[in-house]
Amino acid sequence: MGRHMTEQIVQLPSGLTVAVESMAHTRTVSIGAFVNVGSRDDPAELAGLGHFLEHLLFKGTTSRSAIEISQSIDRVGGDINAYTAKEYTAYYCRIPARHAAVGIDLLGDLLTAPALRDADVDSERHVILDEMAMDDESPDDVVHQAFAKAMFPDHPLGWETAGERATVEAITGDTLREWFDERYKTENTVVSIAGAIDADEVIDRITKAFDRLPVGDGRLARGPAGTMGADLALTDDTEQTHLLVGGRSLARGDADREALDVVNHVLGGGLSSRLFDEIRERRGLAYSVFSSAISYADSGAWSIYAGSMPEHADEVASIVRSELVRLADAGITADELDIAKGYLTGSYEMGLEDSGARMSRLGAQLTLLGHVNDIEAQLARWSAVTLDDATRVIGRVFAEPPITVSLGPAVG
Repeated sequence: MGRHMTEQIVQLPSGLTVAVESMAHTRTVSIGAFVNVGSRDDPAELAGLGHFLEHLLFKGTTSRSAIEISQSIDRVGGDINAYTAKEYTAYYCRIPARHAAVGIDLLGDLLTAPALRDADVDSERHVILDEMAMDDESPDDVVHQAFAKAMFPDHPLGWETAGERATVEAITGDTLREWFDERYKTENTVVSIAGAIDADEVIDRITKAFDRLPVGDGRLARGPAGTMGADLALTDDTEQTHLLVGGRSLARGDADREALDVVNHVLGGGLSSRLFDEIRERRGLAYSVFSSAISYADSGAWSIYAGSMPEHADEVASIVRSELVRLADAGITADELDIAKGYLTGSYEMGLEDSGARMSRLGAQLTLLGHVNDIEAQLARWSAVTLDDATRVIGRVFAEPPITVSLGPAVG
C-alpha cells in the first residue's frame, strides 16, 4: 500500500506529546487532544466525573463563551466534539485545512483555560441527566449497561461512563475544578493532527496553544478487574427480547489479539459470519446479531448480541450456545480464516482514508500504548494468523462458561 503521508512524533520540553501526519491529498485537517484519564478512573462515589468534565469544557473558557466556541467552528464549516472512553478522554475537531490554526487554538483554549463556572455546572447537570434518561428509554442501551456491570461487577470498567443519577447529582463545581487541575497535565496528554498541513508550522502552533497546560502526569493507578459476575434476566415490556452472551477476553497488548480479531469475525463480526448467516440469513430470527471483542490495558471482554421477537428468543439463545460449542470443539476452517484476514486488513486500510481516522489512530495509540503501530506491521500481524493461532485463542478466551444477560417480556 502506498503511504503518501509522513508521521512525526515529538515530545515537547513540557512533556506534551505532539503527533503529526501530513496528508497531501485532502482538503481537511483533523485535530485531537487525548487525555489519559477515563471513566474507569472516576471515584466510586462520583462516577461520571470525567464525562461531566468533558461536557463542561464546552461551556466556555476564560476568554470565550459557549456560543463563541460554536460560532468560531460554524464560521469555517468545521465540527467539534468530544467523548469519554473507559481509559481516556478525547476532544477533537475537523476543519478545512486553511483554517487549521482556528481549530488548534480553540482546542488549546478548551484544554488549558476552561471557565468551569458553578452556574454552568448546574445547567450541564440537567443536560447529562436528560442524556441518561434518553439512554434509559433505549432497551439496547439498558441491556448493554447491565451486561457491563455483570461482566465487571463492583469495578469501574463495568460502570456506565456517564455515572448514575445519584453520583451525577453529587458532583460539584469544586470537585470538577479539582479533577481538572489534577488530571489534565502535559505528560498524560497527546495532541494529534492529520491532514493537509506543514508539520513544523502546526507543531509551533500547538506548542503555543497548549503552553498553559500544567506540567506533570495526571494518570492514576488502576485496580485489577476482579472476577466475572453471574447471569441476569431483566423483565421489561419491550417489543424485542435483547440478549447478550459473553465472557472475559484479552488485554490490549496480548500477543493473541490479532488471532482473537480473526475468530471474532468468523463468529459474528461480518455479513458472512456464522451467527449472522445462521440466525438472520438462514432462519430470519433477528435483524441485528453480531459479536465483538474489546480490550483494556489489563483485561477485556467478548460478547454476542441479538435482538429478536420474544417468541424467537429461546431459539436464538439456543443457536448462540450451539455456535459457541461448535467453535470450541471444531475451531474455524481455512476458508473462514482467509475471509476474516481479508476483511480485517481491507477494512483497516479503507478506514484510514480520511484525516479524522488518521488523527484518531495517532492520538489513541500514543495514549493507550505509548507508541504508534506501523500500518504495514499491523496488516502483517493479521495476515500471519494461522489456524493453530485461532485454535489457541479459542481455548484461552472461549473455554470458560459465559454469562447471559437478557431484557424483554420473554427470557430465553
